[in-house]
Amino acid sequence: MSGNLDGARAKDFAAPRGIPDYYPPTSADFRRVRDTMTQAARLAGYGHIELPIFEDTALFARGVGESTDVVSKEMYTFTDRGDRSVTLRPEGTAGVVRAVIQHGLDRGALPIKLCYAGPFFRYEKPQAGRYRQLQQVGVEAIGVDDPALDAEVIAIADEGYRRLGLTGFRLEITSLGDDASRGPYREALQEFLFGLDLDEPTRHRAQINPLRVLDDKRPEIKAATADAPLFIDYLSDDARAHFDTVLTHLKRLGVPYEINPRLVRGLDYYTKTTFEFVHDGLGAQSGIGGGGRYDGLMRLLGAKQDLSGIGFGIGVDRTMLAMEVEGVAHADTARCRVFGVPLGAEAKAELVDVAGRLRAAGISVDLAYGDRGLKGAMKAADRSGARLALVLGDRELAERRIEVKDLSTGEQHEVALDELVSEITRLLG
Repeated sequence: MSGNLDGARAKDFAAPRGIPDYYPPTSADFRRVRDTMTQAARLAGYGHIELPIFEDTALFARGVGESTDVVSKEMYTFTDRGDRSVTLRPEGTAGVVRAVIQHGLDRGALPIKLCYAGPFFRYEKPQAGRYRQLQQVGVEAIGVDDPALDAEVIAIADEGYRRLGLTGFRLEITSLGDDASRGPYREALQEFLFGLDLDEPTRHRAQINPLRVLDDKRPEIKAATADAPLFIDYLSDDARAHFDTVLTHLKRLGVPYEINPRLVRGLDYYTKTTFEFVHDGLGAQSGIGGGGRYDGLMRLLGAKQDLSGIGFGIGVDRTMLAMEVEGVAHADTARCRVFGVPLGAEAKAELVDVAGRLRAAGISVDLAYGDRGLKGAMKAADRSGARLALVLGDRELAERRIEVKDLSTGEQHEVALDELVSEITRLLG
């Protein structure tokens, strides 16, 4: 064992391929995207849910669909020490629905409105904006089949992007119909697909779930299916009325959209309203978020009552790339608002106490550690991004006063230590 550990110590470790690290200053933008999106959801009454990182493999096989690329090619699945097959979560909706059923949330007030954020895992070829550990913010509204709720979910994502300062994105939307629509469309689509010269795996997929063929990214398949029947032409009267009402609500909310009848999402559970936010500045990986309605998923995962649902997943990684393309101003990278510069051991002890009192008042504070001189400590203060520096030496300490310096203007003045918290609060507004 010790030999293996010695070898590990000698190795140059790196993050697994396709998994990015986020650290200062970039991590400030990461937090900004995540927090802005979740705040937009909270303003609409969505409560937080924290999901397991891994679940029973069957949950995703049944909920996401065995014919999807996510389940058939991309899942991180392994057998644990209890000989159970578990999978690192590739998406959030199935886990949320499982939690709703398990904990009886569907027996309370409807709709159930939940928001989550965190890492998800798919084994894909790493490239810009497509990672094996992807970061998402998601919302789910379960229990009411109301077109106004569809519009609300879409508007939350739209509002989040705009609060971040993005302008170069667009919303593509379509309908994947209801049960009454699916039979006639499936028949028409299969008739079209079986008339093509397809390879055997693709023909098999067309037999099981023909809609998945339209989601095939291979250029030759995309070209061959360019004239395939459109789902939107096979909508039942109820599905058509639902879709038209969603569009009417989006107009009233001021959310611009483009109807894309060829839009197909990569998961099997979508029905009716289906949408994607696209940013053309990202090239081939242009999707920055999307979602849709998933009527029937509750029943599929074992619920006693079959409740409708609508949700989205926003890609934090891709949203950050879109912000970079547009030149959106970076988030504030300041580590603190106040930086303490002690000149001597007794001054440091006093500033440790001062920092504690300021933090208790809700003000972020850092100190110059390591017994630096004045010049080095002031450089550290500048690098911290702080607005104010507190300089305390033996003379000031004896007089129970401290020097407060505005790092943006260079102005400085002395303040009584007993009045420091109120003065700093005033200066920072």
